[in-house]
Amino acid sequence: MKKLFSDFNFTWALGLFGTAVGAGILFLPINAGMSGFWPLIIMTLIVGPMTYYAHRGLARFVLSSKNPGQDITYVVQEHFGVTGGRLITLLYFLAIYPILLIYGVGITNTVISFIENQLHMTAPSRAVVSFVLLAVMIGIMLLNERIILAVTNWLVYPLIAIIFGLSLYLIPQWNGAALHQVPTVGGFLKTLWLTIPVLVFAFNHSPAISSCAVSHAHRFPDGATCDREISRTLRQTAIMLVAFVMLFVFSCVLALTPADLAEAKRQNISILSYLANHFDNPIISYFGPFVAFLAIASSFFGHYLGAREGLEGLVNQLLDKPIDPKKFQKISAVFFMITLWIVAILNPSILGFIESLSGPVIAMILFIMPMYAIHKIPALQKYRGAFSNVFVVVMGSIAISALVYGLFK
Repeated sequence: MKKLFSDFNFTWALGLFGTAVGAGILFLPINAGMSGFWPLIIMTLIVGPMTYYAHRGLARFVLSSKNPGQDITYVVQEHFGVTGGRLITLLYFLAIYPILLIYGVGITNTVISFIENQLHMTAPSRAVVSFVLLAVMIGIMLLNERIILAVTNWLVYPLIAIIFGLSLYLIPQWNGAALHQVPTVGGFLKTLWLTIPVLVFAFNHSPAISSCAVSHAHRFPDGATCDREISRTLRQTAIMLVAFVMLFVFSCVLALTPADLAEAKRQNISILSYLANHFDNPIISYFGPFVAFLAIASSFFGHYLGAREGLEGLVNQLLDKPIDPKKFQKISAVFFMITLWIVAILNPSILGFIESLSGPVIAMILFIMPMYAIHKIPALQKYRGAFSNVFVVVMGSIAISALVYGLFK
């Protein structure tokens, strides 16, 4: 009897889970729960299908090449021509690379804060801390796929355990305050509209989808089998994300009042920092930096794969002869090491704004581009006419409109 969860599928599902669950999970309960309990019910119902169908569409797009096993930068050029391919590849790289820069800054700040506030020691200089952290993480990315996935899994298992443990730990603190906050119809719809982008990026693992699709294509050469298996992997990822992340969100929201969440938003601190202060619990304050470290490190690997893939695609599209992939891995490692290290030392405040600008681009690539391709490209015509396509376009359009509104309000 075939196993429900094959080692290959489940290993990739954990890697995608780790890519999705970045440090944003520490702010998700605040952003998603400020309007009370009832909008969260709708969010929970839509976020699973939204995540699964959007990422499946992107994976199918990557797998639609005439030459199976090619990454997204090759496929966009094949389907949209040289100019279109270069533009989309550039946007793909520029959407992911700033997030990688943010993670370099974030993990440096997290470790320095932990050394100073929890261990009560004097931290080494930013230059030393950031260099060691980035050198270790980028060094791992130079190893083979099996080792990279294994390291990601080692990070994800404790991350899942802590998220689940904290969710259960907060149950005795649950109160009915969030249940009593019933927004107006207009307020309810506006809350959903503005929160959908928050959910999109809390569950986004698109930077690793191309690498995942290529890996599946090599493992399952038959097209129908490959589509079935990658769909299974993405389903497992979506189920885990909804089960663990939304349980954590619900538990935090029910343990606090809407006023508490608004205060946490005003203070601009993570949910674990606020919980530690609110319940005067030093144990939670220790878990905060640890969860942040695990979340950033596991998410770093998926975003590194996407950024490296985008950069390699850009360089190869500008050259007459493609660079040897193994050689480019080393060249790109030097580029990322130097640029991430410089930004981690400088610790600029503008990165949040850059991340906001990359948001609509990620949503376009994840939601709109694959659905457009399904209706225009013969290789994807077998997927036309499905209701899920309409659902993905609608949710993507809502997310993009809310992101643009957030930029200019």
